[in-house]
Amino acid sequence: MSEESSGFHEKAFQRVDERDDATYFETCDKDFSMDQGGRLAVAALYRATLSPEAEILDLMAGPQTALPDDIAFPYVTGLDVSENLMQGNARLASRIVFDLNNKAPLPFPDAHFDAVLLCDGLPYLTHPQYVISQAERVLRPGGALVVSFSDRFYPRKAFAMWQALEAEDRVRLVTIFMTRAGLTDLDTGDVTPPEDLNAWQDTVHAVIGRKQRDA
Repeated sequence: MSEESSGFHEKAFQRVDERDDATYFETCDKDFSMDQGGRLAVAALYRATLSPEAEILDLMAGPQTALPDDIAFPYVTGLDVSENLMQGNARLASRIVFDLNNKAPLPFPDAHFDAVLLCDGLPYLTHPQYVISQAERVLRPGGALVVSFSDRFYPRKAFAMWQALEAEDRVRLVTIFMTRAGLTDLDTGDVTPPEDLNAWQDTVHAVIGRKQRDA
């Protein structure tokens, strides 16, 4: 068992469907994705957390952004398993095709970004601890990693442990990953949709961690 998976069952991060992720997510049923109300909640979180001057890395960026429309961040780099998945994402200044499940280092130098975002993507990682550690590496001191997700997910592509846990335990799992990666000042929160708003059905969960500042 590798150091990163220490303490977890050997099959914790296996998935039912290990077919090519790019093909799967380009053709999958979008009803399993976070709804628009949930994305607006994430946008509010970003507005409260990110500096308008932040240079951002958006992991598993996908075709639509959760970044708030009223903030023109200077540079947003998107990363996902195919160009097609990012094609409709107008907020990305650059798009990098990269499979996080290959367990390869992120193609950026140390301390390169002010913020790293992972919205609605962590359940599909087969090496989540490694990815979180890489996110910590590319953050500048004091920079934020923001992981957000709803209760929806693609069951054939989500790793086994994620499917077995309740929402509050998924939040705890993310905090474990962040703590092991050396991130500090962890903050968690949930946003529940209003009962009278039919366009928003998804409760949003978020975990924020920051890279330690230089001593």
